[in-house]
Amino acid sequence: MEIERKFLIEEKNLPEHLDDYTHKEFEQGYLCTAPVVRARREGDSYVLTYKGGGLLSREEYNLPLNEESFRHLINKADGIIIHKIRYFIPLDEAHTIELDIFQGDLSGLILAEIEFNSEEEALNYPVPDWFGREVTYESAYHNSTISKVGLPKEFQNKKADV
Repeated sequence: MEIERKFLIEEKNLPEHLDDYTHKEFEQGYLCTAPVVRARREGDSYVLTYKGGGLLSREEYNLPLNEESFRHLINKADGIIIHKIRYFIPLDEAHTIELDIFQGDLSGLILAEIEFNSEEEALNYPVPDWFGREVTYESAYHNSTISKVGLPKEFQNKKADV
């Protein structure tokens, strides 16, 4: 079971010296979005993921892939192939912030996620003050939705203004 909260982050609020944190380049494509079936490259490893329905919590299963299988599946993905850099920022002994900085056509979008052991813990956990608006319950900020429609509307408008 995956239980996580998700937040928007403004570039001006990013922690200093990001490259000092462990980070990986991610590439992912969606074979299906209901239920979610995703092929992902995480640095030098590859995984096929199934996610059930839900926003705060949902079932998640991961199966390892080799590079050849990943390349075969990613070529069959529908929609946008997502590229992002994920930074792993320690928060406390039990929690790590997973900070995703999206690349390419999705640049400008920065999301932070924190995973929890229970819904009660998730709902009562005090989040860092540099986090922006919570988007846990907004499907427009799920990677599976982004792969189908691109940036959420508020980011499309920001890019148009530039």
